[in-house]
Amino acid sequence: MRFATWNVNSVGARLPRLEQWLDLAQPDVLCLQETKCAGDAFPSQGATERGYQVAAHGEGRWNGVAILSRVGLEQVTRGFTGEPLPPAPADSDPALIEVPGRPLPEARAMAATCGPLRVWSVYVPNGRTLDSPQFPYKLRWLAALRAAVEPDVRSDVPFVIAGDFNVAPADDDVWDPSVFVGSTHVTEEERRELAGLRALGLEDVRARALKHGTPYTYWDYRAGMFHKNQGMRIDLVYASRPAASAVTDAYVDRDARKGKGPSDHAPIVVDLDL
Repeated sequence: MRFATWNVNSVGARLPRLEQWLDLAQPDVLCLQETKCAGDAFPSQGATERGYQVAAHGEGRWNGVAILSRVGLEQVTRGFTGEPLPPAPADSDPALIEVPGRPLPEARAMAATCGPLRVWSVYVPNGRTLDSPQFPYKLRWLAALRAAVEPDVRSDVPFVIAGDFNVAPADDDVWDPSVFVGSTHVTEEERRELAGLRALGLEDVRARALKHGTPYTYWDYRAGMFHKNQGMRIDLVYASRPAASAVTDAYVDRDARKGKGPSDHAPIVVDLDL
């Protein structure tokens, strides 16, 4: 079984590349992030023609996640509930203000059972800057996610949570740690939340690099950072022990970051013997 995850940075802008990549990589299950379209507006025709069922969760111009599967798509859930978050930042859409007990409002997470595998596709908040209201929001969102996925982790069904976590787990996951001092994505607080997620019983499936020996998944569009390999490993695949023990290969498809009009992220591909 082939599983993949990819932050496409707008499925509308990347649709021809996405469909071409589906033909090349042939994933059985694909988690997408930052689709930037409403759930009912997801352009699914090309995927459907290729034998995929599609479930999407979106809010329009921002965020958005989806799961494509050609091995079944059942028990789909969109979003999750959690403890009350800090007040919504001043520039948030009033319609997206969180209400305790309801699903968290932003379209950043969804789950589905795809054949023998239970999967979550997640797009963790960026956090912006350390003094921004978005930073404590990010930390509490991660804590709420940990509580939400725990039942699936404890299940005997092989489980994977994957996506753009907007956190580099360790200093060797960024091209130059000194550049990121005082920034989000590398703080002790963010890494502590990731460690808490793994402590539920998840293993970090470290994909191999196809070039440079650094399995980065994200390179900023600016200043030729991709060609200089000045990247970050912030797209992650965390697997329960039944799923992790079935992994036969995992790699970052760096080639998908090349060419005209790519996403600023590369897909991760994981092969499992289930």
